[in-house]
Amino acid sequence: MKQTFLLLFLAFAISSCSNTKKIIDSTKSSKTMENKTVMEVTTFNIQSNVNPADFKKRDLQIESDFTSKQPGFIKRQSGINEKGEYLVVVFWKSLSDADASMNKFMGDASVADYAQMIDGNSMKMTRFTMNEPFNANKSQFVEIMSFDLNEGTDIKQFDVLNKRVETDFTGKRDGFLQRMTGVNEAGKQVVAVYWENKTKSDASLKPFMAAPIAGEFMKNMDQSSIAMGRYNFLDAKLTNKEKVVALLNSFNTGDKTPVSYINPQKYIQHNLSVPDGLAGFGEVMKHAPPQGFKANVIRAFEDGDYVFTHTEYDFFGPKAGFDVFRFEDGLIVEHWDNLIEVKPPNPSGRTQFDGTTEITDSDKTEANKTKISNFINEILFEHKNEKITEYINPTKYLQHNPAVADGLEGFGAAMKYFAENGLVMEYTKLHKVLGEGNFVLTLSEGKFGKGEHTAFYDLFRLENGLIVEHWDVIAPIPPKAEWKNGNGKF
Repeated sequence: MKQTFLLLFLAFAISSCSNTKKIIDSTKSSKTMENKTVMEVTTFNIQSNVNPADFKKRDLQIESDFTSKQPGFIKRQSGINEKGEYLVVVFWKSLSDADASMNKFMGDASVADYAQMIDGNSMKMTRFTMNEPFNANKSQFVEIMSFDLNEGTDIKQFDVLNKRVETDFTGKRDGFLQRMTGVNEAGKQVVAVYWENKTKSDASLKPFMAAPIAGEFMKNMDQSSIAMGRYNFLDAKLTNKEKVVALLNSFNTGDKTPVSYINPQKYIQHNLSVPDGLAGFGEVMKHAPPQGFKANVIRAFEDGDYVFTHTEYDFFGPKAGFDVFRFEDGLIVEHWDNLIEVKPPNPSGRTQFDGTTEITDSDKTEANKTKISNFINEILFEHKNEKITEYINPTKYLQHNPAVADGLEGFGAAMKYFAENGLVMEYTKLHKVLGEGNFVLTLSEGKFGKGEHTAFYDLFRLENGLIVEHWDVIAPIPPKAEWKNGNGKF
């Protein structure tokens, strides 16, 4: 059964890159191609029931036990992007070496379990002949862009321009390691840019788009054909965000490795229903129901030593939650959260989880945090409602609060309902403002409903300096007599 699955899986892979014997620039002979480095690029998603940590471990074994032992092997890299899509790049000395390895892989039953971890329907594969050999061994991050040229483009002039992109801009940027270019059998171009890390790549992205050379370069491209992927390599050092996601995902898998990301000597707990320290975390896990706890991380963000997540839980029943983790020296030392039962869709049909997930505007993090701080102070503390359009986009405001509709009208209707029914929504203290790019989370204290002591966790998404989307978790703070630790909610 496994062998059959593997053959079907690889048949799909090969069909997606057409005739692998012809992956050459149509203007070059196959003999010339044999003297070129071949870059084999495969992207895919893993099956939903596969633990990413297990996949990473097996992927490293595939490299060490199989791929690296094949004739003509140069380098294999595996990566993942922010959407959870995986990348595997293998460099070969020639096309015949790449073909020989593929044929051997197809007949090797020992790798069938690896194939079964992958969602075959999501898999795309192609090979490119590259204009130079790979030499960016210290890279932790790669950008790969493929595209077709506009009909009638002068290939020789474009090649000169392609090289100028590196000499005039990319090659001068901090953290740049190598820029490789190539072409496949159909004439599709590829550019792979290797960086020391994602942060340095991020810092270069927007300045490049604003540079004159970028416009000159991209006007030669068929815009509808452009595909861009940006990937952290799996063997790179785990970010704090990745550690948190792995820890929460361990609820689903039972993997005990991510617990090692918590400092066993210092773990300050602000969930008032959980005892302090790592022992308190363990005590909660002991009382899990037979089916265990479940966690689906919808959004994850990193801000300095803090990581914050928006998660759909099955934690003593379906819950919506925000978690905040603080790190010291690579280990989690403090945790805050706010949880509430999952509710039906709101009047606009939105849930507590859906909506935008993509992180953009990494250069605007601090400006967006300042904007949200001012919003909390001026609108929610001081009630300067005449200024609300300075903070909320009046034509686009997507609301995920279970009881409130979209737009300023929905916000106003909710406030009117509270006033008419003797209810309150009073923010009295802003404790934390955390952000990454276009997303900002605030942790606030106040009163809600009939005056109950309440914790407000609000997640905002901004576009061009205005709030366009909002999620929240509003939960009561229990009386101090019920606390299982003395650290307080905030």
